[in-house]
Amino acid sequence: MVQRVAIIGAGSSGLASIKCCLDEGLEPTCFEQSHDIGGLWRFTEAGRICVYRSVITNTSKEMMCFSDFPFPEDFPNYMNHSRLLEYFRMYAKHFGLLRYIRFKTTVQSIRKRPDFSTTGQWDVVTETDGTVESAVFDAVMVCSGHYAEPHLPLDSFPGIENHFRGQYLHSWEYKDSASFQGKRVLVLGVGNSGGDIAVEISRVAAQVFLSTRSGTWVISRISDHGFPVDMMLTTRFHNCLENFLPSALMRWLRLKKFNTWFDHANYGLIPQKSPNLSLTVNDELPSCILCGTVVVKPNVEEFMESSAVFEDGTVEENIDMVVFATGYTFSFPFLEESVRNNCRSKYALYKYIFPPPLEKPTLAVLGLIELTGSIMTGTELQARWATRVFKGLNQLPPASRMMAEVAKKGLSNKEGKIKTSYIGYMDEIASCVGVKPNVLLLFLKDPKLALEVFFGPCTPCQYRLAGPGKWVGARNTILTQWHRAVKPLRTRVINDSSNHSLVFQHFLLCICANDFSFQVEYFAFVLSEFHPI
Repeated sequence: MVQRVAIIGAGSSGLASIKCCLDEGLEPTCFEQSHDIGGLWRFTEAGRICVYRSVITNTSKEMMCFSDFPFPEDFPNYMNHSRLLEYFRMYAKHFGLLRYIRFKTTVQSIRKRPDFSTTGQWDVVTETDGTVESAVFDAVMVCSGHYAEPHLPLDSFPGIENHFRGQYLHSWEYKDSASFQGKRVLVLGVGNSGGDIAVEISRVAAQVFLSTRSGTWVISRISDHGFPVDMMLTTRFHNCLENFLPSALMRWLRLKKFNTWFDHANYGLIPQKSPNLSLTVNDELPSCILCGTVVVKPNVEEFMESSAVFEDGTVEENIDMVVFATGYTFSFPFLEESVRNNCRSKYALYKYIFPPPLEKPTLAVLGLIELTGSIMTGTELQARWATRVFKGLNQLPPASRMMAEVAKKGLSNKEGKIKTSYIGYMDEIASCVGVKPNVLLLFLKDPKLALEVFFGPCTPCQYRLAGPGKWVGARNTILTQWHRAVKPLRTRVINDSSNHSLVFQHFLLCICANDFSFQVEYFAFVLSEFHPI
């Protein structure tokens, strides 16, 4: 019987894992190598990987909250790192999580015990202030995330090390734009970080060039009706349309919607591959390109002493600094080699969580997912399932079946299907836990709630309506989600007697009135995919 659980890391997934252990009557011990909680979202000037000073979340508060602990209504829909860290502290205090965390403690090794095949236990060696300790745990939850090591592909850019005389750095070293004043800067990579950094630097730099290998679709945080875009896009209704409409029609609708804001071809951003592979959330990038403060360029072919030669043959001279916004890799050096090899890729894990070859399912790797919605909420649901597997309340299928599914998903990845559907994955894990909402039953028992669950945003609270971990406040939280989205916006009292109905209500009225033209326009709007931070 699993009792003691070791949790590696006290970021968002580590905090959720502690709470899930407590909910299932387990005994968690969380090891955090720094002095505080927050992980990636706790900004520091130097010394560790974290967000940059000006970062703003790409998922809204209703879509990224812990499933039984919504954000305060006065918090902004999108927030900076300090506000999010404040929320983590509120969560940890409310559920009494801090007492289970050992700060300034580094995990040196995690190894199977000699009797692992029968007990599933692990030897965990840690170091705190020079003191090394060893303890036995019945299960391990790895919550160190996939931002462990910067990916710096210098070999892919000839001349950057041997010829280029300027400075280059990875985006994890970027904190603010102060050191880029008056410089000519080249940013490599047009993902969320690359776009944000290029925009911020362009306010002080002499010129910013943004290099992209294959292009991207750029969307705003704000929907056509002023609500957070992920609240409008991430709904069960939209998910049904995506599943049933022909893929060719979906691609056309996405392209049409993406180009409604601006023509991506004119801006040099249109993706060269399938239109659903790359999305960047950025409210200012198109304006910077339009104003010329950011110039989009193709991939770099090579670097000279002070210039960059691009694949189209063009050359930009007098480049002072290069920023590699080329992402991160993950690694688990503390795991013994045989186990580490089974975790070499997220695609090697069953449901992106469990290493299939282990004799006992007592190791869970959380957060190695790339969803079209919030990773934070996906990780919390992973933790809910993992702790129930540890306790024996949920069973994993035979190893052969898990390996077959892993192989299938690995093949899909090779075909270019990089991101996983948010609702599809959440429902998949929720079914394993026994908390997937039964929408048809809801329409019979609680039509008002069912309408919000199906047509409204698929918020994390939907997975607290029934089953293990049911939360009594879930229904009211769902029915008041639009109020919380609007509350921080209404900071100026306006005497207006008109009825400002929500777009959700407008859409339902159009369905009832058979307003086909609006529905077609709305379908084009909702079929766009959302790419979080």
